[in-house]
Amino acid sequence: MRIAVDAMGGDYAPQEIVAGAYESARQVSFEIVLVGDTEQIEAHLPKRGRPSNLHIHHASQVITMEDSPVMAIRRKRDSSLVVAAKLVKEGKADALVSMGNTGAVGVVAKLLWGSLPYVDRPAIATVLPTYTGRCVLLDSGATVDCSPRQLLDFALMGQIYAAQVLEIPNPRVGLLNIGEEATKGNSVTKEAYQLLMTHLKDDFVGNVEGKTFFEGVADVVVCDGFVGNVFLKTGEGVAETVLKIIKEELTRNRLNMIPLALLKPAFERIKRRLDYREYGGAPLLGVDGVCIIGHGRSDRYAVRQAISVAAQAVANRLVPTLRHALSLLHESKEG
Repeated sequence: MRIAVDAMGGDYAPQEIVAGAYESARQVSFEIVLVGDTEQIEAHLPKRGRPSNLHIHHASQVITMEDSPVMAIRRKRDSSLVVAAKLVKEGKADALVSMGNTGAVGVVAKLLWGSLPYVDRPAIATVLPTYTGRCVLLDSGATVDCSPRQLLDFALMGQIYAAQVLEIPNPRVGLLNIGEEATKGNSVTKEAYQLLMTHLKDDFVGNVEGKTFFEGVADVVVCDGFVGNVFLKTGEGVAETVLKIIKEELTRNRLNMIPLALLKPAFERIKRRLDYREYGGAPLLGVDGVCIIGHGRSDRYAVRQAISVAAQAVANRLVPTLRHALSLLHESKEG
């Protein structure tokens, strides 16, 4: 197995990306290829003791967060992102990991690799913590406008990802909506509700409101990319703010320091449960290849986790399984 990592993508690239890949290479047996400016990558690697499974593939350009995805791909064909994606297309790598421009990653993957059969639009599947475990939210930003049929495709892909990679048995699917009743929502969600109920049967738990999402009522929740991205970033903001408020209040009075020391292990566990870094990156489902998109703020730990997610997806044959399941679904609908 060989994982191509976009070394120049992300807020803390290349330093944190290189460090995360280096730490991963020391712990795993598969190969990791850092794609980007060789001189800059070498500057952040130790001179001696480099793992034999860590490689560098030179790319002279960088796609930034400010670049327009389509224009960047046309003008920066030797960028780290495009070159890494080409390695996958040519069979020289099995997966792509990038913490860079999300829009550019999605466009590059779709243009160079193509889509899976019957998939009109891809979806970013983000794993979020819930009270009872984890839930896959998709789409969280790839396709801002969706048809009911596309939401059905997202549900199926999310189920397969939850089962194959997250090892959740019999994943339950919910539809993110403004109310639990089947009659709630706009025309798209109302039609999607009927499609999900027809095709998923008992696996469909119905509409899921934002306030009940984190209770763990479903293992997979689908929505369009606009709603999903707003929901995701709102959740991240709330979690970070609550942790800051708790820390501020507990450290305001010196008398709190003794009981706080006793509670420190519990607070560390809480922080880990709410930390986006624990879940690594989010797969872009629907493209014909394994593509893991990480948070722009990813540090070396998050990079290690994202590489691990990519390796799991390859090892569990995520893309072939998705292709087969989507073909069965649409062949049955046509029949």
